Amino acid sequence: MSDTYVTSNHESHSMAGLAIAELMEAVLEKNVPFRFTAPGFSMTPFIRDGDIITIAQLPVQLHAGDVVAFINPCCRKLTVHRIVHISENGYLIKGDNNPEADGRVPLSAIIGQVIRVEHGGRQIRLGLGIERYAIACLSKREWLRPVLWRVWRVIKPIFRRNNCLNSSNV
Repeated sequence: MSDTYVTSNHESHSMAGLAIAELMEAVLEKNVPFRFTAPGFSMTPFIRDGDIITIAQLPVQLHAGDVVAFINPCCRKLTVHRIVHISENGYLIKGDNNPEADGRVPLSAIIGQVIRVEHGGRQIRLGLGIERYAIACLSKREWLRPVLWRVWRVIKPIFRRNNCLNSSNV
C-alpha cells in the first residue's frame, strides 16, 4: 500500500507507508508541518478517504481526543487515529470508524498530531475542536457510530428539505 504526500505547491507524490513515516519524521524535526492524503475509511466521517491532513510536531502534552500519526506496533504501519484514553501504560488509540482499538501505543511510536483537515480544498474543523473530547469518550465506549447514525437520520431530512444535499452527496 502506498500513501500520498502533498508538497507546498500542491504536487502529489506516492510512497510506501513506512517510507512516508520516515519522511514525515524528518520534516517534523525541522519544525515544518507535513501534509499528505489520508487513505482509507477508519476515521470517517471526520477524516475521509482522500482528505488532505496536516501533521505537526507533538505538543508538550497529548490529550484524549487528539488525532495523531503513529507507527502501529501490531503491523508496523503508518496510521492516523484518535487517542481515546491515556494511562501510564501508553495511549489507547482507535479509528473513529473502527469497531476495535489499535491497542496501547507508547509515546515513542507517535510521530505527530493532526492540526488540519481539508476536504475538496476547504478546511474541515469538525473533529479537531473541543468536540474531540466527546468523540473520544463515545469512541472508547463504541457508542460513536450508533450516535452518529441516529444524528444523521434526524438531520438528513432537514438538509434534503433545504436542498443542502444533492444525490451525489447522499
